[in-house]
Amino acid sequence: MARINTNISALTAQRNLNSSYASLNTTMEHLATGLRISRGKDDPAGLIVSERLRAEISAVGQAISNTQRAKLIVSTAEGALDEVATLLKDIQTKVVEAANEGAFSEDEIRANQLQIDSAIDSITRIANTTSFAGRKLLDGSLSYTTSGIDSDAVRTLQVHSVQFGSRTTVPVNIEVQTAAEQAELQFPYGALAAGASTVTIELAGPKGVTTMTFANGTAASAIANAIVAEADATGVSATVSATATSGFRLYSRTYGSSEFVRIRVLSESPSDFPTTGGTNGKEDYGTDAVATINGSLAGADGNHLTIKNSALDLEFNAAASAYTTSFNITGGGALFQVGPEVNTNLQVNLGIDAVNASHLGTDEIGFLSQLKTGQDYALSEQEYARASEILSKAINQVSMVRGRLGSFERNTLDTNMNQLTITKENLTSAESAIRDADFAYETSRLARDQVMVNAGTTILTLANQTNQSVLRLLGG
Repeated sequence: MARINTNISALTAQRNLNSSYASLNTTMEHLATGLRISRGKDDPAGLIVSERLRAEISAVGQAISNTQRAKLIVSTAEGALDEVATLLKDIQTKVVEAANEGAFSEDEIRANQLQIDSAIDSITRIANTTSFAGRKLLDGSLSYTTSGIDSDAVRTLQVHSVQFGSRTTVPVNIEVQTAAEQAELQFPYGALAAGASTVTIELAGPKGVTTMTFANGTAASAIANAIVAEADATGVSATVSATATSGFRLYSRTYGSSEFVRIRVLSESPSDFPTTGGTNGKEDYGTDAVATINGSLAGADGNHLTIKNSALDLEFNAAASAYTTSFNITGGGALFQVGPEVNTNLQVNLGIDAVNASHLGTDEIGFLSQLKTGQDYALSEQEYARASEILSKAINQVSMVRGRLGSFERNTLDTNMNQLTITKENLTSAESAIRDADFAYETSRLARDQVMVNAGTTILTLANQTNQSVLRLLGG
């Protein structure tokens, strides 16, 4: 047929040419952007998945940044605590040196006191000035706040971590079912038998062993006083009973299963030194408390109770009796968002107590600030043993804080960083496989599309020329 009003061949060639141009433009766009999906029409389902992956990658990247910042905060605090520990050891050296008072003049001891005063002031200054981006780290700003504490029941409380979640306060319910006990032996008599020979005993306790010799007729009160005089060496003390004929009580200074009292008679018959109580009349061990905290069995070392789980990490010294008490943790601490989603499973909490001189130590033995000039345990007071005990406690407290920070950085932050880095790598790989252009494939398409465009242009030209053959029918 020879019709000229409608050129079907040209229309077909034009349609295919437009399709080839569209494919060529798409291929060139993919090559120019490096993306297989640059707009929704390229792959609607792929775009949805890719956008979700991109959101996850962004969140994981921020979680990595958060973790890195948390590591910097912990490192800053730990570095300052290292300096505090060094100062404490210097103070301890001066106290031990001053205790050798027979070899040191008063002027030298006063010089030591000046160094101790300076070191204590430096510790307080470090605690008050250590900060990260304006946030104080060691002055107690990052410690937890509490309310409703019965100080007679809960002593020297340290809250290390609390998971608040959506709660504004965290209740802590304590039930001490069985109180810790000291090791204890009873001596039910007023004096050694007047006709007995001299008695020598070996007294052992958690701090050491000593021997004592008592003459016949020695009163119970004199024996008790002799034992008290050796208490620092043995860790065992004694008290005389209310009535002279009922003897005296021998007991460990502290509570717990690690405490013990042991007596061995080295001369004469054991009946010359009668005892009651203990496992065999001559030996006894203390016991640890049995308690629950928020329904969970607490760890116990004597009266020192601890609990550590994902929701709560704290420790305190309990009163030496069975009781029930409660208090609330109302805020404080440092919360670190270390995961890509905002929920309690991806958040970690950390509390850092103040380390200034008035906080290092305990109510029972005293505080570091009391070692300064004019205070109760200054060198001039010659309370070297108590000063040394305070320093040992302060050094232990700082070491424990450093240990917790180190454990938090290594076992929580570092492992979280490694896991997040791997997660980001895998998510990025998945997103790339979905969205990025395959240049080998796209360049092959480009060559094909270019050929198709050229061919389509040629065919359209031929289709347009076909209708000119009708002119021959008109004698043209």
